[in-house]
Amino acid sequence: MRLGDIYWVCWRELKKFFGQKARILMTVIQPLIWLLFMGNALTGLTSNPFAAKMIGVDNYLVFMTPGIMVMTSLFGSIFGGMSVVWDRRFGYLNKMLAAPISRAAIPMGKMLAAAIQSIMQVTIIAIIAMFLGVRIASGPIGFLLIVVIVFLFSFGVSGISLSLGAVIHSHETLMVLVNFLTMPLMFASNAMFPVEAMPDWLQAIARWNPLSYAVGPLRELVGIGLWSASIGKGILAMLIFAAVMSLVAARQFRRSIA
Repeated sequence: MRLGDIYWVCWRELKKFFGQKARILMTVIQPLIWLLFMGNALTGLTSNPFAAKMIGVDNYLVFMTPGIMVMTSLFGSIFGGMSVVWDRRFGYLNKMLAAPISRAAIPMGKMLAAAIQSIMQVTIIAIIAMFLGVRIASGPIGFLLIVVIVFLFSFGVSGISLSLGAVIHSHETLMVLVNFLTMPLMFASNAMFPVEAMPDWLQAIARWNPLSYAVGPLRELVGIGLWSASIGKGILAMLIFAAVMSLVAARQFRRSIA
């Protein structure tokens, strides 16, 4: 598999993204709505000493910003498989499969494009959050680590979607399936609420949820600082997640028939 093949697939996906002004606008508006409405609606939680102790910070926006970063990345990446279904419908996937490139380069390029888009979204969210009074406690180095974690998370999530897109030919079916996956992934995680506030059975699910492994270190980097064992653990978990999903997506595309 040549890097040049991955580059051109990625470049095409990014050109499609930058050609859709409404989609770019939504990448700004969506996190702004979450932070302005959801973030401010729950700021009263920190006035309760018990809730504030469970959240771990005295500002709910500081707690919520990492969750919004990962959730936005989830929503953007989980629909990556839709591009495969549309490429198949318009015959473009047949052209790529017939081209002298590795089949594995197709999902890799699409996953890379999704991860780059997530980095852009996270940067926008960080800027909006700063205007709302959130400061990243770990500074510029911490922000770079946030970018790395979100990149790996997005890479892995888009791998799930692309693996499904390789075997599902109907965009309606794929849409239903990814929507079915998105809600449990979001609510059975620590993105919105601390795991300690959940019942035991949900805590068990949340502790194995990839979102929790991504949100945890981001929360440390935004609210506490740079030095924490959970940051290294989170990066390692995301690295394994991205690598496994890369292998799964590449395998599905090698076996797929347009």
